[in-house]
Amino acid sequence: MADLITVEDPDDPRLRDYTGLTDVELRRKREPAEGLFIAEGEKVIRRAKEAGYEMRSMLLSAKWVDVMRDVIDELPAPVYAVSPELAEQVTGYHVHRGALASMQRKPLPTAADLLQTTRRVVIMESVNDHTNIGAIFRSAAALGMDAVLLSPDCADPLYRRSVKVSMGAVFSVPYARLDTWPKGLESVREAGFTLLALTPDEKARPLDEAAPHTMDRVALMLGAEGDGLSTQALVAADEWVRIPMSHGVDSLNVGAAAAVAFYAVATGRPQA
Repeated sequence: MADLITVEDPDDPRLRDYTGLTDVELRRKREPAEGLFIAEGEKVIRRAKEAGYEMRSMLLSAKWVDVMRDVIDELPAPVYAVSPELAEQVTGYHVHRGALASMQRKPLPTAADLLQTTRRVVIMESVNDHTNIGAIFRSAAALGMDAVLLSPDCADPLYRRSVKVSMGAVFSVPYARLDTWPKGLESVREAGFTLLALTPDEKARPLDEAAPHTMDRVALMLGAEGDGLSTQALVAADEWVRIPMSHGVDSLNVGAAAAVAFYAVATGRPQA
């Protein structure tokens, strides 16, 4: 059973995991280096715990203690009870969900390990917006994608914002980083996957014509918001595919485009 500890000093060293959460560069460097990530909100904390992540501690405002009582009673980790004002002082923002947990990361699988047991894979290139990362993981989980592969320069899926936007879906879709780019795509093809590059380019084949849901093993490549896939990534693909657009719209936000494409990859279009 966890100890419930009331803390009234924002500089208490026991709260170090929660300090400066708005400093993006600090979190990008510190969280992976120290093997921690922050889960925010009751649902996300519960999903992280259910996914087998070890909890280092929890930071709760008083009204959330009873809500999280069943989790607290099972924890060996300390639980810090603080006022909403102190939580804001410590984290640097208004903790409107009232509950944070510092979680221990797990070792990432290798790309080769994931490719052995999957058929529908997402590959992201240079996606650095944490909201988009979270949205893509949430859609991947909901729409039947098996795993995610990240280029070396993609943002961290376990950054607090990504976890929050995904509603904890980052815990349910396995992911790995490719060691090199775009050379690492060769290993995906060698594992039997067809590499489909999602692009609004008019030379690309409409998704319904490409019928990716009929292919044995598919890796769908997504680029960053605005820039899209690099020339090198497009050249490395087996085929370019696109989502047909109407009313003069040239493209979708990468999170929205991913959801549409995942449906096409996993199940195809609904039959009339």
